[in-house]
Amino acid sequence: MCSNYKPVTRTDWLLKFFGVRRDFSEPSPEIEEVWPLGLAPFIRLHEDGSGNKLVEDGQFGLLPRFATELAFGRKTYNARSETVQQKPSFRDAWAASRRCIIPVAHVFEQCYESGRAERWCVMQEGGTPFGIAGIYNAWTDKEGRTRGTFAMLTINADGHPVYARFHAPGEEKRMVAILDPKDYDAWLACRPEEAKGFLKQWPGALATFRAPKRAR
Repeated sequence: MCSNYKPVTRTDWLLKFFGVRRDFSEPSPEIEEVWPLGLAPFIRLHEDGSGNKLVEDGQFGLLPRFATELAFGRKTYNARSETVQQKPSFRDAWAASRRCIIPVAHVFEQCYESGRAERWCVMQEGGTPFGIAGIYNAWTDKEGRTRGTFAMLTINADGHPVYARFHAPGEEKRMVAILDPKDYDAWLACRPEEAKGFLKQWPGALATFRAPKRAR
């Protein structure tokens, strides 16, 4: 499971690696870390039916229509791929094909190989940004303000050469669903019954290193 990561916010990186143009009228500050309830970019299809992608900032932690407060997102920042179509918090977004790509520089995970929890960083070899499969929902608060919210999809990581190292002993090994860049458009546009075919262990090289204590 991933509760902490560094997002891609740079306009030039969003265009180069994800093919989306950020509105230059929007500020795009560098964000070192995002935690549940924090704001970060996510990429989705434009609602005009053109098939074009757009990027917007949303809350990390998906809010379904029945959520009554922002804090609900502390429980919904990750969605299990095996049950995403069943869980009340996620099933409407899944059924409506509200899928997104979450642009990431690196993620943080807990490693227990030393006998205690240590914070490690996971990134692609060479530091190339990558896209994590996600789902999103537009949520409206009591004052009538609407915001985008999103969750990362996770999969079983048994046997993965990197992610099998993480998480506490006895816990199921999980990892975020990293998308192949050539599949970005297909992931966003496919039917729900086809979408799970994109959710599989990442076969590419990943680099890991011990990270500084969290800046929270």
